[in-house]
Amino acid sequence: MKLSCGLVGLPNVGKSTLFNALTRASAAVANYPFCTVDPNVGMVPVPDTRLQTLSEIFKPKKTTPTTIEFVDIAGLVKGASAGEGLGNQFLGHIREVSAMVHIVRCFDDSEIIHVNGAVDPKADIEIIETELILKDLDAVEKQLSRVEKKSHSGDEEAQKEKAVLEQLKQQLSSGKVARGLTIANQDAVFMKNLSLLTTKPVLYVANLPEGDIQKGNRYSEQVEKISKEEGNFAILMSGKLEAEIATLTPSDGLLFLKELGISESSLPRLIAVSYQMLGLVTFFTVGEDEVRAWTINKGTRAVDAAGLIHSDIQRGFIRAEVTSYQDVVTYKTQQVIKEKGLLRLEGKEYLVADGDCIYFRFNV
Repeated sequence: MKLSCGLVGLPNVGKSTLFNALTRASAAVANYPFCTVDPNVGMVPVPDTRLQTLSEIFKPKKTTPTTIEFVDIAGLVKGASAGEGLGNQFLGHIREVSAMVHIVRCFDDSEIIHVNGAVDPKADIEIIETELILKDLDAVEKQLSRVEKKSHSGDEEAQKEKAVLEQLKQQLSSGKVARGLTIANQDAVFMKNLSLLTTKPVLYVANLPEGDIQKGNRYSEQVEKISKEEGNFAILMSGKLEAEIATLTPSDGLLFLKELGISESSLPRLIAVSYQMLGLVTFFTVGEDEVRAWTINKGTRAVDAAGLIHSDIQRGFIRAEVTSYQDVVTYKTQQVIKEKGLLRLEGKEYLVADGDCIYFRFNV
């Protein structure tokens, strides 16, 4: 499954710095707009203490975490929807990701140029959102023009699609994002097919100086207020601090944070919230050879989860032998779990739950 979060925002807000911290990569970081042109892509392990606990129980030869993809997308500027600052290219990169992590500058630094001359989180957020809305409006109007011709000929599907497109046009024309529009389930496919930018979930990251990471500042207060009003996610972090920690060993990193009076890195929370934002859950396969975490969407059937491991398992699916994570931790061995009657046999239609430990039975 390709599950990706795009790091978006204005130029010089700290996207590449945060990307480097997340991925321990070395994306170019510089004090000028469009330092990043081609998107940097990195796979990041999803922190999950359950995986380590299961490994301590089974002592496998190999432990494999699940991952999430982060994409460092170049900064957008006012006029991007009309092609300014390579806008069409950058907006196209956003279309390819599952969700947006919107980095908002919440620090003053005379040595780092602000593309609009002054730090103003509310205005910065509005610029990005406006460009996304304008790009979506253009896509909706083009599709509406095509569909109107079919609808006039009596095509019922075209008439249904036209009604949805007209609702979207009205929503976007009023300066509101598409994800705020409620569409009937049977008509949602028309909206999905458009792959609109403003239907994607958003996590705001208030990029702070390290001294403000605990309580925030007047800039981050604006970000949190906007996030709350929109019903989106928001977290506080310092990209510069996280990038410094990323150059250290885990133990040295913890010591460094302790010296600063900070209990833990913000990166695990960012990754976990991104995972939550995408509506994902984790199931595990466990044994002496490998303990592994797998990513699926909430509501995934057992037979489809099996296909994630291997197409042969999906084709030959017989049943799923399921134990909850907590029962594995409590009773340790499959023998005791069976004696307690806690091993469940589930069929193809079973909806896999977060934390399920599953063994798939299948015909070759």
